[in-house]
Amino acid sequence: MKLSLDEIRKLQQRKYREEFGAFLAEGEHLVLELQRAAVHHAPLRASQLYVTPAYADWDSPLPKVVLSEKQIRTLCDTHTPQGIVALVPRDALLQDWAKPRPGERCVYLHEIQDPGNLGSILRTLAWFGGFRCLLGPNSVDPFNPKTVRASMGALFHVPLEQDVPLEALPRNHAALACLDMQGEPLTSAAFQSSTCLVFGNEARGLPREQLQALGARAFRIPGSGAIESLNLAASVQICAYELQRGLMDAGQAGD
Repeated sequence: MKLSLDEIRKLQQRKYREEFGAFLAEGEHLVLELQRAAVHHAPLRASQLYVTPAYADWDSPLPKVVLSEKQIRTLCDTHTPQGIVALVPRDALLQDWAKPRPGERCVYLHEIQDPGNLGSILRTLAWFGGFRCLLGPNSVDPFNPKTVRASMGALFHVPLEQDVPLEALPRNHAALACLDMQGEPLTSAAFQSSTCLVFGNEARGLPREQLQALGARAFRIPGSGAIESLNLAASVQICAYELQRGLMDAGQAGD
C-alpha cells in the first residue's frame, strides 16, 4: 500500500479513508495489537509503520519508515503523539471479514453516533470472542481515530460490516433480539437462542414497529428502576456476557 505523506495526512477525514481504503492506528499499544492480529489476518501484513528515530529499532515484521518528529506530528490525531503510527489497509481488512465464521453471533448497532461507545463495544466483543459487529447506515465510522483509540486494538480482532440495513437482518439471522423494559428476562432460556442482538441509537433508540415487523424478540435487563436506562456500551457488555455464560453452562452440562 503506497500513499504519499500528504495523502496519509488526509486520512483524519472519513471521505479520504474511504477514497484511499486505509486508516491510521497511532501509539505503541495499537501497533502491538495490529502486529498480533497480522499473524492470523493476512491483509494486515500490508500495513506500514511510520516512526520517529526513537522507534527506529522497534521490533516488527511490518516495514518501517523513519520520519522526523515534526513529520510524525502532522500524521497523528493526538496532541502528544508517541512517535509510532501504522497505516492500515481498511478495504482489504473488510474484505477478509466478509465471510461469516461458523457459530458466529452478531451485534447490530442502529445509527450509533459516539466513537467512544463503538470502541468500548468492540473491546467487549473482542474479549468474549465469537461475535461480528454490524453497523447500520448513518453510523459513526469505525475507522475514526477516536474509535480506533477507544477500541484499544479490538478493531483488529472483531469482524465488522458497515451500512447493513435493519430490514436485511432476517435474511441471515434466524433469531433477532432487542432490549425492552417490557420484554422477557435476559436470563430466560429463550435469550440463548438469539443469533443477532439489535441495539439502537444512543438518544433515539430503535424503531420499535419495524423491529416487531422483523420478528425481533424483546428481553429486559433487570434493574432497580432508579434510572430510566443503561449506557449503550454497558447494555452490550451485559448481553454479551449473558450469551457467553449460557454457552459455558451448556458446554459444562455436555461434559
